Amino acid sequence: MNLIFDYDGTLNNCLKTYRPAFDKAYAWLVENGYVEPKQYSDKEISYWLGFTGVEMWAKFQPQLPFEIREFCRNMISEESNAQITNGNAELFPGAEKVLAQLKNDGHILIFLSNCRKQYLQNHNQTFGLDRYFDVFYCSEEFGNIPKFEIFRKFKDRHKGKYIVIGDRFHDIETAVKNGLKSIGCAYGYGSEEELSQADIIINDVTEIPNAVKAL
Repeated sequence: MNLIFDYDGTLNNCLKTYRPAFDKAYAWLVENGYVEPKQYSDKEISYWLGFTGVEMWAKFQPQLPFEIREFCRNMISEESNAQITNGNAELFPGAEKVLAQLKNDGHILIFLSNCRKQYLQNHNQTFGLDRYFDVFYCSEEFGNIPKFEIFRKFKDRHKGKYIVIGDRFHDIETAVKNGLKSIGCAYGYGSEEELSQADIIINDVTEIPNAVKAL
């Protein structure tokens, strides 16, 4: 079986590194008079996890000039990478054990994330993701097109059936629009509505192997 894994919110507890990066970018906007001061909750910030940076800023602050949105996008990217380098990245408890088990069971593990290549490289260096994943696909490599379109570009490279595993609507959409089975990860950052079309919904990363067997 080909298992397509989302990363942030599915395997990676990315709010640990994204929160300080978001706060830094927003503080810069306040200091430079682009926005009014506001304290965002973790829930409000986590909504943006899973979007590409381009999409996030276009939706979050559409009134800002494009070059300012790009400046903040790059600031978040740089600070997130610095947080990873400083040892603040964290996978959900049990995630590595789950990946190892699925790999040992003979599944093909496919990484599909709305991330940038440097972000992936830093996480791979930190957690040794290439011990588990057979192939990596980042949205940056495809011009930040939607995940369901990225899938169509690589679907013929891997023989057999696919299951999509993720916590956001981008992941379930990939499954629905391509006629695939899906596992919705309710412990991540998506809403109940986002996961409503998933074939199975789980509440802990350690439930993934049994969900795969059930599908």
